[in-house]
Amino acid sequence: MKKTRPVNLDLSTMHFPLTAIASVLHRISGVIIFLSTGVLLWLLGLSLTSPEGFLRASAVVDHFIFKFIIWGMLSTLAYHIFSGIRHIMMDCDFLDATLKTGKFSAQILFLVTTLFSILSGVLVW
Repeated sequence: MKKTRPVNLDLSTMHFPLTAIASVLHRISGVIIFLSTGVLLWLLGLSLTSPEGFLRASAVVDHFIFKFIIWGMLSTLAYHIFSGIRHIMMDCDFLDATLKTGKFSAQILFLVTTLFSILSGVLVW
C-alpha cells in the first residue's frame, strides 16, 4: 500500500512553537540546577572546613569565570522558578489552556527571565 501523504525531510523548514521551546527549556534548566547544586555544596563544604578553606572558597568566588557560572546558575534558577509558576497557574486554571494564552505567557516568561538575569548580573558583579 502506497502512502500518499506529504513527507517533509527538510529540517530547516521545521520550527518549534514558542510554548514547546519554553517547556523544553524548563526541563533543561531543572537538570542544570540539579548538577550545579553539587558545585555549590562543594564550595560550601570547602568554606566550612577551616579558616584557610574559607579563604580558598572566597578566592574561587572572586574569579571572573566563577562569577559567570554563578550568574548562569541564578539565571537558570530564575527561569525554572518563573516557568514553574507559569505551569502551576495553567494547572490551577488561572491561565487558560489555549494556544494564544500559552504563547503570550511564554513571551512574558522570557521577558521576566531576561530582566531578572540582567539584575542578577548587576548584583554578581
